[in-house]
Amino acid sequence: MSHSRFYDTVTFDVRDNATMLFFARTSDEGDIEDYMLLMRSVEDDFEESLYIEINEDLFGGHNLLSEVRLLDNTLTLILHEPAKELDNTSEIVLTFDATEENLASMEAGAFRVLGDTIKGGNA
Repeated sequence: MSHSRFYDTVTFDVRDNATMLFFARTSDEGDIEDYMLLMRSVEDDFEESLYIEINEDLFGGHNLLSEVRLLDNTLTLILHEPAKELDNTSEIVLTFDATEENLASMEAGAFRVLGDTIKGGNA
């Protein structure tokens, strides 16, 4: 089962122990109506873990994604296990506005956040 989401804004950020891609759908007033955060944490004592947060629902772990495909303005995340948090979906398909800013954020952040899970597509 596939779960689709659309966002108008993509940003990339680096923190002390994490890299993040943040996707948001905003209102005309600039308020966030819907968001998804992809975060790769790097701890000194632990292996890297990838987390997905969708509107305050968080799930993730060491073996979350089996594959990721990026094609133009579509990012497909294929999960190792169906996500109970998303009605047992096994694939999340994100599309985003193909603005210069969004594409620059994806170029800067996709490999840093998603790493070797990216198996196909082009940017």
